[in-house]
Amino acid sequence: MAVRDPEATKARIFEAAVAEFARYGIAGARIDRIASQAKANKQLIYAYFGNKAELFTQVLEKRMLEMAVSHPVDADDMDGWMDRLIDYHAAHPELLRLLFWEGIEYGTEDLPDERERRDHYDRKVAVLADAQARGVISDEIPAPHLLFMVVALAGWSTAVPQMRRILVGDEDADKEQLRASVKAAVRRLTATDPRT
Repeated sequence: MAVRDPEATKARIFEAAVAEFARYGIAGARIDRIASQAKANKQLIYAYFGNKAELFTQVLEKRMLEMAVSHPVDADDMDGWMDRLIDYHAAHPELLRLLFWEGIEYGTEDLPDERERRDHYDRKVAVLADAQARGVISDEIPAPHLLFMVVALAGWSTAVPQMRRILVGDEDADKEQLRASVKAAVRRLTATDPRT
């Protein structure tokens, strides 16, 4: 007789949900497919995670937290932070896909976990604001705007790979030149000396 392992089952469900939501979004995702992929009973998904929208919220929240913990904002090394973000998004394109689907599904409406999301971003903004106060990076652009811009620069290549391929090219050298350009743009956005 097989021994039940609820944590292993939850982990399989979670990973299957990440793949399903990244591919189909909230509306297009199917609990049946998640259950089949996870080799789990459909009722367990509801028991462990709630309804489909709640499952999506948990999936996105956990993926964002994993990224935030593994690659915290580093205003003292913006070049290094950009490298880490670009590499993370290239290795984990599902995070950007989940964020795009969330944008499509919710638009400008409040998110189910809006307060927690604001807290998440407030902590990142605080790191940039502190660096601005210390004179490490320019305070010309408000810290929330700066975070929005640099995160967009770091992830856009992964979010729209077809645009990158058409405009920049798809060879390794093309990708490295784009990385250098993104880092140069971030350096200009954050430079305390406008001549740099």
